[in-house]
Amino acid sequence: MSLCQPVTLTGQHATLVPLLPEHHDDLVEAVKDGELWRLWYTAVPAPQGVASEIQRRLGLQDHGSMLPFAVIENASGQAVGVTTYMNIDNVNRRLEIGSTWYRRRVQRTVINTECKMLLLQHAFEQLQCIAVEFRTHFFNQQSRAGIERLGAKLDGVLRSHQVNPHPDAKGTLRDTCVYSVIAPEWPTVRAHLNYQLSKPRATLAGT
Repeated sequence: MSLCQPVTLTGQHATLVPLLPEHHDDLVEAVKDGELWRLWYTAVPAPQGVASEIQRRLGLQDHGSMLPFAVIENASGQAVGVTTYMNIDNVNRRLEIGSTWYRRRVQRTVINTECKMLLLQHAFEQLQCIAVEFRTHFFNQQSRAGIERLGAKLDGVLRSHQVNPHPDAKGTLRDTCVYSVIAPEWPTVRAHLNYQLSKPRATLAGT
């Protein structure tokens, strides 16, 4: 199976569906919740840039290097964020889960944990990946903590990896933290995520 084959992944709290231009209005509302584009260490579009960002991701899908998803909150039916399989390497059965963001209302909730579970499960059990990567800015402590709670291990830091395009960080360089889960680790990571999803919660708050 091609790692770029569009697919819908359904969970109890969220569903990952192929990203479409029709998700535009929901995603504009999503970025406004928390003004996500103002975070200098992330690459989240401003409201007026959402349409072009959707087209950029779909263009990368056409070239076989990205498979973008809209994150649909099952309770509301709204798109509350986006995520992708990216840097897809069909020959070596590797990919990265990234370019992910959620509206503030659902951040640090069970939705994020469930989406990562769905993506990892599909990658290892259907796509037969040998490794799945996660990358994030060295200063994005929230993202780094979330990745580590999933059970991914730090492979290393790519120093001066990229020029930061954010206007509030003009002229700065990004150090990129690279994490991964490899195929032999997946059964343990899966058990950990199943526990996180099944343990009693006072609210939806989670990893």
